[in-house]
Amino acid sequence: MAFKNNVTRLLDARNIAYTLFELDGDKHSAEDTATRLGVPTDHVYKTLVVLREAPGKKPLLVMTPAGRELDLKQLAAAIGEKKLKLSTQAEAERLTGLQVGGISALALLNKGFEICLAEDARALPFIHLSAGDRRANIRLTVDDLLALTRARWVRT
Repeated sequence: MAFKNNVTRLLDARNIAYTLFELDGDKHSAEDTATRLGVPTDHVYKTLVVLREAPGKKPLLVMTPAGRELDLKQLAAAIGEKKLKLSTQAEAERLTGLQVGGISALALLNKGFEICLAEDARALPFIHLSAGDRRANIRLTVDDLLALTRARWVRT
């Protein structure tokens, strides 16, 4: 039986074309995923959970290319925040309910997160990202990803 979860069911229900890639259940970095899939590293995006300084504000989900370290100062300036902090693994898992390596903005739609996408993705026809599970990666168009997530373009 083919892999199915809430992300693939959402994409199917909205008739959005995607390609699913199944991986073993080990935790993979975005760079490792790119190697396993045989795609350029800059086509695989990781989703990072970023905390705001102001209490009561929902964290950000930031999709940025594999192999890139997030520039928190640049991101804060882009979204009008004074200070941001990258969550720890435990914080990310607690806040999202997903395991690190399987965190996906598509799995967290309607959960109140502001979603940001690195501007580098503008140049790509397709993007690879987690399908909400360490065992699954999906490829879909950047336009479809934007339409689904209403992501904000940012420099990362």
